[in-house]
Amino acid sequence: MIKVVNNHTDPRINLALEEYVLNYLDPSEEYAILWQNEPTVVIGRNQNTVAEVNAPFIKEKGIHVVRRLSGGGAVYHDFGNLNFTFIVDSDKSVVSNFEHFTKPVIAALASLGVKAEFSGRNDITIDGKKFSGNAQYWAKNRLLHHGTILFNSDLSVVQEALNVRADKLQSKGVKSVRSRVTNIYPYLETPITIEEFKETLWQYLIPGELEEYVLSEEEWAIVHELKEKRYARWEWNYGASPECEMEKEARFTGGKLELKLNVQEGLIQDLNIFGDFFGQRDVRELAEKLNGTQYRESAVSEVLAEVPLEEYFIGITRDEFLQCLFD
Repeated sequence: MIKVVNNHTDPRINLALEEYVLNYLDPSEEYAILWQNEPTVVIGRNQNTVAEVNAPFIKEKGIHVVRRLSGGGAVYHDFGNLNFTFIVDSDKSVVSNFEHFTKPVIAALASLGVKAEFSGRNDITIDGKKFSGNAQYWAKNRLLHHGTILFNSDLSVVQEALNVRADKLQSKGVKSVRSRVTNIYPYLETPITIEEFKETLWQYLIPGELEEYVLSEEEWAIVHELKEKRYARWEWNYGASPECEMEKEARFTGGKLELKLNVQEGLIQDLNIFGDFFGQRDVRELAEKLNGTQYRESAVSEVLAEVPLEEYFIGITRDEFLQCLFD
């Protein structure tokens, strides 16, 4: 097992690096990576992004939203969270064997006086509370297994970032299962920093003398190219989403506004506009103009800037329409 050196905290770079190691490095070797992200919600491969994130909170706090290659549920990362990755041959003994890859983490914690255990399908828990979720992705004959470790994250942000506040929302994507979560830090017999924990964890991920792999400038250039082609693109992070049915409503000075729509592959579909507002023009015209638009505030705002909204809604502004659609 070889340690891949990585000091980046941009989630788009970190996910691109995993993909690079999986597909480009020597397939006869096995690799491990420890990495941290700036505040980020990482979406599972088969999830509808809109259904998983609290969009107003994400926007207010400047939190990244990035889709990963592996399945499973949405997770929140910040600098109090540590992520681990194994890239190995995908033989039958390790594919879907999540427990196999969590054993080093459990052993490292035991050395620090913390009793953790593998639980359910893909979690590690302390006192029945989850601090680690794990997921897998395989390509050809290689397996990528990665997991989160909540060391000392802001758990209030975890709940807010993943708390969808739509009035009514039904997603055809895989839904995240909300579990009781905890940090490792309160259970430590002797407080340590996350950097010290990282060094301890390396001893169990790769016992013995560490062999390190440092990417060259040319290799990092490929990683950055993967980032730009996939992880930095709205089409991947939002547009790759399965269908999602939504209902939004809000009351303003100009009346109540109700919006019913589908979001499919990140695009607004089947929009219907209802309410007790007044207007001079048929709102079905406006709905038709918005159908096919990306479900993101900037894209809808561009469309609204080209229409006489005051003729559709007397007393309801563009900002209020956007608030109803996205808050």
